[in-house]
Amino acid sequence: MAGHSKWANIQHRKGRQDAKRSKMFSKLSKEITVAAKMGAPDPEFNPRLRLAIQAAKAQSMPKDNIDRAVKKSTNADEANFDEIRYEGFGPSGVGIIAEILTDNRNRAASEVRTIFSKNGGNLGETGSVSFMFDLVGYIEYAGEKASEDEMIEAAIEAGADDVQSSDGLHEIFCAFDQLAEVAKALEQKFGEAQAAKPVWKPQNLIPVESDKAETLIKLMNALDDCDDVQNVYANFELSDEDMERLAG
Repeated sequence: MAGHSKWANIQHRKGRQDAKRSKMFSKLSKEITVAAKMGAPDPEFNPRLRLAIQAAKAQSMPKDNIDRAVKKSTNADEANFDEIRYEGFGPSGVGIIAEILTDNRNRAASEVRTIFSKNGGNLGETGSVSFMFDLVGYIEYAGEKASEDEMIEAAIEAGADDVQSSDGLHEIFCAFDQLAEVAKALEQKFGEAQAAKPVWKPQNLIPVESDKAETLIKLMNALDDCDDVQNVYANFELSDEDMERLAG
C-alpha cells in the first residue's frame, strides 16, 4: 500500500485535497448514490452505502449533501452509472488500476487512454495489472487515535489481517468480505475512521526515481482529476528524497 500512501501524502502536503474539495465531494456523492441505488437506501441494511457515507463523513462532507446523494438514488431521471476498471502501466513499468464510475463509457475510455498516453504510460488489457494486486478491505486512522501496539491489538481482535503504522497514520487491512464487520468493531473503540473501503493492495512495490517519479505522479494526479475516475492505485515506492522534492 506504500505507493498509494506516499502519493496521498504528496497530495495532502501540496494542499490538493483542500483545493479540490468540490471535486472530491462530487465523487463521494456519486458513490453514495450508486451504492444506495444498488441496494437498500438505508445504510443499516446496505454495507456499501454505510462505507460510502462513512468515507464522506471522514472528509467532512455536510449531512445535507449526503442526504441529497441518497435521495438521488430514488430519482427515475437520475443517470445510471457504469462501474469499469482500467488497468495500465506508468513509468518504470509501474502497474496502475483506475476504478471508473461513469454515465458515458465512451467518454471515460477516451479520457483515460489520453491521460495514460500523455503522461508516459500506456493502457493495458483487463487483468494485465490486477494480478499483481490483492483486493482487500482498508481502514485508516490518524496516528493520534492510538499507539501502534494499541491499534495492532484492537485490529487483530476485530479480525484484521495486517496493520501498518507510519507517518502519523494507521493503515489496517482485512479480507474484502470482512471490511464492514472489522470497520464497525474498530469504530466502537476509536470512533469513525478516516477511510474504510475496498482497495487494490500491491503484492510488491517497484522503486521509481528522479524524472520518472515526477512523470508518474503527474499521471496519477491527472487520473485523479478526471471526473469519471473514482480511485487510483499503483505498485510503486519513492525514495525519501523524491518524496520531499515532489511534495515541496
